[in-house]
Amino acid sequence: MATTTPKLISDKNEMRNWSRSMRAQGKLIGFVPTMGFLHAGHLSLVSQARSLCDVVAVSIYVNPGQFAPSEDLSTYPSDFQGDLRKLAALPGGVDVVFHPHNLYDYGHNSGDVAGEGGGPAASCVDGDGSGHETWVRVEKLEVGLCGKSRPILFRGVATIVTKLFNIVEPDLAVFGKKDYQQLRVIQRMVRDLDFSIKVIGAEITRESDGLAMSSRNVHLSPEERKKALSINKSLLKAKSAAEDGEVHCEKLSNLVIQCIAEAGGRIDYAEIVDQNNLEKVEQIKGPVVFCIAAWFGKVRLIDNMEINLSIGV
Repeated sequence: MATTTPKLISDKNEMRNWSRSMRAQGKLIGFVPTMGFLHAGHLSLVSQARSLCDVVAVSIYVNPGQFAPSEDLSTYPSDFQGDLRKLAALPGGVDVVFHPHNLYDYGHNSGDVAGEGGGPAASCVDGDGSGHETWVRVEKLEVGLCGKSRPILFRGVATIVTKLFNIVEPDLAVFGKKDYQQLRVIQRMVRDLDFSIKVIGAEITRESDGLAMSSRNVHLSPEERKKALSINKSLLKAKSAAEDGEVHCEKLSNLVIQCIAEAGGRIDYAEIVDQNNLEKVEQIKGPVVFCIAAWFGKVRLIDNMEINLSIGV
């Protein structure tokens, strides 16, 4: 059983040794990687891992490798002590919190603890040739959707998850479906690289008014947050229309785009894609997912909704 207060580990070798010790005792290890500033959505992932495994590790690490220079790494919210309190309060608790120093530092730079310190975020690649230069690419799945406007995102995600998998050595990992493309990228990477890890996709956790939970929601003004409800409302309308027989994706996309635009949002993308290969579809003939990214003020939000119709042959 987990103790109330999780063990805090920042050293890679200590983390790996802990996992190997647990496995030597025959225990199944669950893992939930996060970037901190935990909300109920994150905690639901941890609870799912707890229900499926004997011990659970949670990582808290804001990964600089997935942020372009123009993106919000320096303003990404953090509350490490608050995160620890939330994890300790979960039924069953958490066994280990892995809160590493800069995972792109190989001994020639000190690096700050991720999510702490007031200094500037360190680059993943230094200029003297001794920095990090190995990246994991999932070449097709990373290109569309969020990959269009954030071209280095999934290179960074796949690489850091590979590093974390190699350090934590879990049997099972839980990722949320809100980051649908990320989930599929990780599942494909695990399959293609023969990781002996089962990757579970957990359902989206929403606020009582339907807004998908996100660490970035804290940056929304009250008015922007109200406008952002148009994302879930429009997705529900599109799903209902599809269930009523509208299977032409352009019409469904236009419905959502109009709804969000009228609410004051700025669309990044609104696409209906195959649930597995994430390729854009013109007509719904099988399981699809409607993926949205939209800006409200300076905050970019993502959301999605799976549509599973019984299509007659």
